[in-house]
Parts: sequence; structure tokens; C-alpha cells
Amino acid sequence: MADAMASCLREEGGRGNPSSQHLYGRRAAQRIEAARAEVADLIGAHPQEIVFTSGATESDNLAILGAARAGRERGRHVVSSRIEHKAGLDPCKRLEQEGFAVTLVSPARTGRIDPDAVAAALRADTTVVSIMWVNNETGVIQDVAAIGALCRERGVLFHTDAAQAVGKFALEVRTLPIDLMSFTAHKLYGPKGIGALYVRAGVRPWVLPLTVRGRQEHG
Repeated sequence: MADAMASCLREEGGRGNPSSQHLYGRRAAQRIEAARAEVADLIGAHPQEIVFTSGATESDNLAILGAARAGRERGRHVVSSRIEHKAGLDPCKRLEQEGFAVTLVSPARTGRIDPDAVAAALRADTTVVSIMWVNNETGVIQDVAAIGALCRERGVLFHTDAAQAVGKFALEVRTLPIDLMSFTAHKLYGPKGIGALYVRAGVRPWVLPLTVRGRQEHG
């Protein structure tokens, strides 16, 4: 990791603006797209389904706020759990301030979120469900396949924070009913300040960017 970062700083054009059309910009863009392909391969996704962010917190915010706001004409109800990371809970609080209703599902004594409890929390106006894959404090692994499947059946976008899952066990996100998945580099012995959001093909129009101006990462 250190060698790769150092080479970008040392090489001529390594700090070019990837949005520029000059030589240095094209070289920087090539590096980014090569990294995007490697990250996609790590989780079994297509490169165009990877959006780079500043970390899992930004990824969670982009997924939850972006998807909820994009779908507000269809409904203003979001489902999550009481044991999410603050990076997932705080966006839900922000949505409540914006007039959304949020239902937080409680875990069982085992720490598991029962998919049936998530199903019971769904309403006709639910647009987003966000349940973290592996809890950062207890290590409990949630049944994201079952939760994602019931969301898919109801036409609800499913997001999972996989910061504690990616790199810990093999996964092929394309084989799972996951629409949005957050993860970060520093949980994989990578640098801080870089993360990613997996956005399933076809879902990107249903996620509004958090910032305006510029087209980096299709924002």
C-alpha cells in the first residue's frame, strides 16, 4: 500500500486531475479506473457499480440519504435497526428532521435482526431498508440474503454497511439481493480517507448525490 501511494506522489503526472483531458489527467484517470476494477473484483461486482467515497461514513450517508430523497415521491418511510453504527443511524435522524418516518427494528437477545421483524416493519410507503452486515461491536453477522430478498419482493431498496464484512470472508455481491453496499479501505489495511459504495446496476438513478457541482464519481 505504501509503495503504491508513494509511486503516485513520485511519478510525473501522478497527481493529475482525472477529469482533465491533458496527459497527466488521463494518467490519473487510468489509475483510478484500474483501482475501481480491483475493488469491484474484491466483492464480485462490475467496475461501473463502484463509487469511490471518503470512507464508510460517506458511503452510508450517500446510500441512505441519497436513496430516501430520490424516492420521496414514492414514499417517506425508512427501516433500519437499533444496533446500527452511528454512520447509519445519524442519516436516519436527519431524514426524520426532513419529514420522513423511520422505524428501527430491535434485535433478538442473540443480537440478530429477525428478517420477519423487518418484514413486519415494512409499509406501503417504505422505500429504503438499511441493515449492517456485521456488527462492529458484537461481531454478529446478519442474514442480509434473507432481508434483501424480502425487500426485493416488495420493491424496496436494500442497503447494507459491509465495512466489517468485506475482506473478512468471500462474497459475491452480484449473487445477493443487495442494492447498495458500503465499505472502507482502512478495515482492509488500506489508507484512511477512502471508501466505496457499491451501487447495483440500474439503481444509480435512485440515489441522489449529496453534493452539487462537478461530475466526479457521477455526483
